[in-house]
Amino acid sequence: MRLLDNLKNKKLSIGPFSKCSDPAIIECIGLAGFDFVIIDLEHGPNSIETAQNLVRAATLNNVTPIIRVSENNESMISKALDIGAMGIQIPQINNESGARQAVNAAKFSPLGNRGVCRYVRAAGYSSKNKLEYFEVSNENTLVIIQIEGKKGLDNIDSILKVEGIDIIFIGPYDLSQSLGVPGQTNHPKVLDAMKIVTKKAIRYNKIVGTFNETPADLKIWKDLGLLYLSYKVDVGIFYDACSNIYNQLNEV
Repeated sequence: MRLLDNLKNKKLSIGPFSKCSDPAIIECIGLAGFDFVIIDLEHGPNSIETAQNLVRAATLNNVTPIIRVSENNESMISKALDIGAMGIQIPQINNESGARQAVNAAKFSPLGNRGVCRYVRAAGYSSKNKLEYFEVSNENTLVIIQIEGKKGLDNIDSILKVEGIDIIFIGPYDLSQSLGVPGQTNHPKVLDAMKIVTKKAIRYNKIVGTFNETPADLKIWKDLGLLYLSYKVDVGIFYDACSNIYNQLNEV
């Protein structure tokens, strides 16, 4: 698992969000060399059914599939992991209780209470040894929680104490709205809050990540020690490429 190996070795990982339903896009993301892709079920049109083929495409092209679910919901988390996602990303975690709920839904006993079924894609449709499957899943499933609101900021210390959280992902857009400056992701209020969360999370030995829209922004957070850096969204990347090509053609 490429992303997990990178994180264990304290190596930077970069990957985009994906809203498309075509596995070819995921294949291109992998072939381009990205470390992970976040299949977005919160702000994208995909369902669990369509996401399953996206996970397959990612796995076959050496890019780690992460699924962002739409909410901190036990059934949604279980289904995303059952289809083979190697990590789960959960939005709007605002307190310790929410963080514990996320871990509980993503991990099998004794670490949690994830729904048990070995006749799913993640278990090779029962072809994997069942005892090994449950153990390996607990070891290798990444739990990523998003801190993106003022309540999450206020409760960050208690959230960081929760065992089983692998990555703290700071969502700059929702955070900007929560702080009264919607869309201004580089506003001093937003940047200061993000830096506070980063320092505290690193102190608790948590990996930190965030969303970036420019290489310059990505470098800032890379230099501050963030190791899970999302860069743009597949549809935005495609738009940029189309726009640049169109403008070049008009200059011929």
